[in-house]
Amino acid sequence: MIILKNVSVAGESTDVWIGAGKVLAIGSYAIDERLITETIDGTGKQLIPGLIDGHVHPIGGGGEGGFATRTAPLVATDFLAGGVTTVVGLLGTDGWTRTGMDLLAHVRGYTSQGIRPFLLSGSYAVPPVSITNSIAEDILLINEVIGIGEIAINDHRSTQPTVEELARLASQARIAGLLKGVNGTMNVHIGDGKQALRLLEKVVETTDIPITQFLPTHINRSERIFEAGLRWAKQGGRIDFTTCTTEAFIQEGEVPAGLALKRTLDAGIPLDQITMSSDAGASLPAFDENGKLLRLETGKPNSILEAVRDAVRHGVRLEDAIQTVTLNVARAYGISGGEIKIGERADLLLIDDALQIDTILANGRAIMIQKKWLLPR
Repeated sequence: MIILKNVSVAGESTDVWIGAGKVLAIGSYAIDERLITETIDGTGKQLIPGLIDGHVHPIGGGGEGGFATRTAPLVATDFLAGGVTTVVGLLGTDGWTRTGMDLLAHVRGYTSQGIRPFLLSGSYAVPPVSITNSIAEDILLINEVIGIGEIAINDHRSTQPTVEELARLASQARIAGLLKGVNGTMNVHIGDGKQALRLLEKVVETTDIPITQFLPTHINRSERIFEAGLRWAKQGGRIDFTTCTTEAFIQEGEVPAGLALKRTLDAGIPLDQITMSSDAGASLPAFDENGKLLRLETGKPNSILEAVRDAVRHGVRLEDAIQTVTLNVARAYGISGGEIKIGERADLLLIDDALQIDTILANGRAIMIQKKWLLPR
C-alpha cells in the first residue's frame, strides 16, 4: 500500500491511500500500518489524474516522403515521462504496411509498465482496414478497441470519402460501441483542404447520428480550420487540439494548443467539449501547394503537458486545462478514468508550482518518486 501524504486535491490538503492499483481512500483510513510499503510526502504538491492522450501513434507514422521518412515506434517511458498513463493508439496515413495487428501487440506491451492502452480500428483510408472481419467486430471482440480512426477528410492524403461512407462507418462504430459499453467514437483527421468540417456537418445534417459521435482533431492547424471548429463546437460537437507543433508551423498559421484552448473558452464553448492530444509518434509534414513534401518532424509525447502549462500562461485555470487531457478525453471515448475518486484506477501525478512532474503512479505502481525514476529508461 502507498500513502500520498499532505497532497493538495481540489484545493484541500489531504492524504490519499493507494492499494491493489486503486484509490482506496481520500482523507483518513483505518489500516494496519504494517501493510504500508511506501509513504510519499506531497507537501506543497498538487495531485492530478494521470494524463489521457487520446491520439497517439505508438508504432510510428509518416512515410509521406518515402520509406526513409517513417517515424520510429514509441516505448512506454516516452509517455510516462510526459505524465501520460493512458493512451489511445491509432494508425494514420499508412494503414497498409503498418497494421492494426502490429499496433495491438505493441500497445499491449505497455501494460507491464503501468500504462493503460486503448486503440482505434482503421486508419486514414475509407474503407478502413480492420483486424477482424470488420470495424464493428474489432470493437466488439478486442478489449482494447474503443472506436474508429483516424479517418482522414479535407486532406490530399485522404481517400476522399463520401457523406454516405462516413455515415455508414460512424453508424457501425456507434452500434458496436453501444453493445460493448463504449462510445464507438470516430476520430477524424481534419486536413487543411477546401471544405474544412463541411463533410462531417453534412453527415450530421442528413442522418440521425449525433454530433458527439465524432471527434475531429487537428482543429488548431490553421486559423481557418480553427474558426470552422468553433462553429462545429457551437452546434454541440467536440473538438480536439493537437499539442505537437513547431515554430515553423506557428509562423505558417497554426494556433498553439494552449492558446487555442484559451480562445475557445473565451468564445463561450463549454469546457467539456474540448480535448487536447499529442499526436505523438506521428510525422508533422509540411507540403507545398502541389502536395510535395517540404519537411517532416515527429510528434512528441511530452507536448501534452507543455500545452497545459502554456494554457495556464494564457490565463486558463489549471484545473480546466487538466480536464481537457483527462476527464474530457475519457468521456469523449466512453472509458473510465480522468478523475481522482475512491475506487478509480490509481493513475496519478504529483506536480509542483512550476507544473513539473514530481511523482508518477501508474496503475497504483510508483514509477517516479520526487523526480527519481524507478523504471529503467
